Amino acid sequence: MRDSGAPPAIESFESKWLILFAVMLGTIMGPLDASIVNTVLPSLTNVFHTDIAIIQWVPSIYLLTISCLILLFGRLGDMVGYKKVFLYGVAAFIATSALCGISQNVWMLISFRSLQGLAASAMMSVSFAIITAAFPPTERGKALGISAVGIAVGLAAGPTLGGVITQHLNWRFIFYINVPIGIAALLLASRVIPKSSRRPGQHLDLPGSLTALVFLMSILLYADRGVPWGWASAAEICLLVIAFIFGVAFFVVERTSVQPMLNLRLFYNRIFAFASLSALFSFMAAYAVLFLTPFYLTFVLHFDIEKVGWIMAASPVATLCVAPLSGALSDRIGTRGLAFFGMSVAVLALYLLSELKATSGSFDIMWRLSVFGLGSGIFQSPNNSTVMGNVPKAQLGVASGILAAMRNVGMALGIAIAGAILYNAAPVVLNWNPGTFTSNDVHKFMSGLHWAYIVAALLAGAAALTALIAAGQRRQVR
Repeated sequence: MRDSGAPPAIESFESKWLILFAVMLGTIMGPLDASIVNTVLPSLTNVFHTDIAIIQWVPSIYLLTISCLILLFGRLGDMVGYKKVFLYGVAAFIATSALCGISQNVWMLISFRSLQGLAASAMMSVSFAIITAAFPPTERGKALGISAVGIAVGLAAGPTLGGVITQHLNWRFIFYINVPIGIAALLLASRVIPKSSRRPGQHLDLPGSLTALVFLMSILLYADRGVPWGWASAAEICLLVIAFIFGVAFFVVERTSVQPMLNLRLFYNRIFAFASLSALFSFMAAYAVLFLTPFYLTFVLHFDIEKVGWIMAASPVATLCVAPLSGALSDRIGTRGLAFFGMSVAVLALYLLSELKATSGSFDIMWRLSVFGLGSGIFQSPNNSTVMGNVPKAQLGVASGILAAMRNVGMALGIAIAGAILYNAAPVVLNWNPGTFTSNDVHKFMSGLHWAYIVAALLAGAAALTALIAAGQRRQVR
């Protein structure tokens, strides 16, 4: 709903396409920060004189925080307006990015990354809601497809920028780069995104928020710490018990709450439920690739960080090229077939990645990554359109938060699962130092990498199956 009090000059400047661009400019920073960090993780182990088990928390804490808070901010957007939540999120992201850049040790960086995740969760939770509200159903797939370009651009630019910046400047600038992007996004979004009226009589579901936070944090910590602590250790079992208790409590609270943070009735809709699950599986598969491949390129092939960045850009560049086309096509022919086909291509790509050798060349890796990015690009836009097109308008913020939560929970679980498989096969990587990787270590590493990619292929297969079950409609209207 547009604010009737908006100045005429601003109102005349607004359009659905400027709104889309403003949202994309802000949300590009989330995936940019995720992918730019992954590329430089091997270097950060040297900078901070630490090991992979610790440095893994740099991306993991960011994703954990987003995953635990994004539903809360999605609900808040439905209450107080999407624009307000988005702008505060962008402003906080600028500030926390600068704090990450001035970190003096790994624990400072991990702490500031958690705050950055909080800001990102506010910014990302309402992005799909803003776009869906701005476009008619007949253009929703196209708009969400173009918005996927923002995510793909962030993922594509991240590896290359991370490599180039760290090679020629300093790792701190991988965070400072968010400051000018964020300021531009803040200025544009404040002008063009329409205000929405505050819904009277609404309140925040604090019990639901708290139980969801503890449940998600416990289950993600369990997956992340399985190898370092031991899967059957007292700490791991304790996390499982806490997750079970608070998971049950969350569903009880949400079923009995008058104004729940998460309307569980949304999941009675088979299309919405299975499309959301498909998003979860797809990002678990994607982040197994994005997390492990830079270590393969650095540890085994001994590529410098700039070259790693250029190679890792292959997948998101392919996604960038096909996502808008897939989104526009889904508006005409429906979403089901496209989403299934996209994830099927991703399964093939992951199997091909599992066949990489310790002697593979740059081209061998890049074309496989490109095929994976192609499949992901075909899948994302139709699946996002399916999710957002099957909820009531009053629930757009929550649905947007659910979709973003699936993405970020999937990323965190993908890192945890891929890391667990690799660490079990090659424990030496937990305490890797330059010059200590023997030929036997390389063999173990390649075995772990092979099985991690195979598991990622199974996850992508699950995403294809759930996308097929989520039979999208040719035209989705409210």
